[in-house]
Amino acid sequence: MVWDEEEDTSIYRVVVNHEEQYSIWPADRENPLGWTDAGKTGTKAECLKYIEEVWTDMRPLSLRKKMEEAEK
Repeated sequence: MVWDEEEDTSIYRVVVNHEEQYSIWPADRENPLGWTDAGKTGTKAECLKYIEEVWTDMRPLSLRKKMEEAEK
C-alpha cells in the first residue's frame, strides 16, 4: 500500500517545545513529553501552513538568546 497524503483525513494539533520549535502531532494522542499545544488543530496541511506562518525564526530559543547577549 502506498501512503498518499491527499487521503490523510487525520486531525492533527500543532505542538511547541521549550526551544520554541514547532511540530504536528495526532490530535487523538497525548502530546509527546516536553511538548505543549500551540493552539491550532486541523488537517495536516492546515497545521503545516500555520507553522509556516508563525515559525519565522528556525533557530532554537537558547541560541537566539545567546546571540542577543553577544550583541550587547
